[in-house]
Amino acid sequence: MASSLCLYFSSRLFSRKYLNINTFTTLRNLKNERLTSCDLISRSTARFSSSVAQNYDVEYPGHIKLTNIQRTLLTIGSAAMCLYNPRRDDMISTFGETTGHYALKMIKSKMLQDPEGCLVLKEKPIINTENIDYEYLNNLPDGTLGKEYWRFLNYNGFDPDGRRPVHFVDDPDLVYIMLRYRQTHDLIHALLGMPPHMLGEVVVKWIEALQTGLPMCITAAVFGPLRLGPKHSQLYWSEFMPWAIRCGRKSKFLLSVYFEKYWEENVVDLRQKLNIEPPPKKLSMKDKRSLSEDDSISE
Repeated sequence: MASSLCLYFSSRLFSRKYLNINTFTTLRNLKNERLTSCDLISRSTARFSSSVAQNYDVEYPGHIKLTNIQRTLLTIGSAAMCLYNPRRDDMISTFGETTGHYALKMIKSKMLQDPEGCLVLKEKPIINTENIDYEYLNNLPDGTLGKEYWRFLNYNGFDPDGRRPVHFVDDPDLVYIMLRYRQTHDLIHALLGMPPHMLGEVVVKWIEALQTGLPMCITAAVFGPLRLGPKHSQLYWSEFMPWAIRCGRKSKFLLSVYFEKYWEENVVDLRQKLNIEPPPKKLSMKDKRSLSEDDSISE
């Protein structure tokens, strides 16, 4: 009922002046279908994205130019889906891009104030299978950043090529920063020793939220704990949340770290160099992603 009312008023409010005929028709047709509210949001958001294809590749390859109305609709739809199903990485990526403009500008300013961050922005390293020698990382000694990153990816079945490209960031200078944030997310997990279950994801999101100010990270950090089970909830409130807040405030700005130059460095030594406190407890990697209490929120 709520979804039908929302759709009705959306179709009345946003005339063809703001939405093209394909989008208007999509909204009208969806109103007549029997869908759950979350199915409705997911389908309308996906179709809405395709309806702006005529504005594709405007500022850079893959860029989709949005009007203010379109950006608002995508933000609302993707945010709702993120809360309903945190495994929807496409919705998480969309929400991060449509809300992250000012935070990305702040991130760029921080990186420019750091010599290492400046080098990252100048050279724009890309973390993917074309640029990373997996065999080399696998052969590194245990405890090094490269080996721990390889183990994190290999054990959990992750692929650095799986990170989605950027579409809805209008400023070409900020596109790489958003991509770098996504590609270093798993590296930060490996550096901190945080598994990709719900507790580990929320802890990482708190650190990212405090350092980057990205609304997507803040939302995940605030609402993510609601999905924790009793055991992890107790650990989170008593030990890991205070630790994450201290790390987020006191450690070096992690997006300014040229991680690729530290593959052979011991993780413990690198944490000290970056002013990162040791984790309060070592979390086991045996809990893989699932739809149980360890369901993940990943970006």
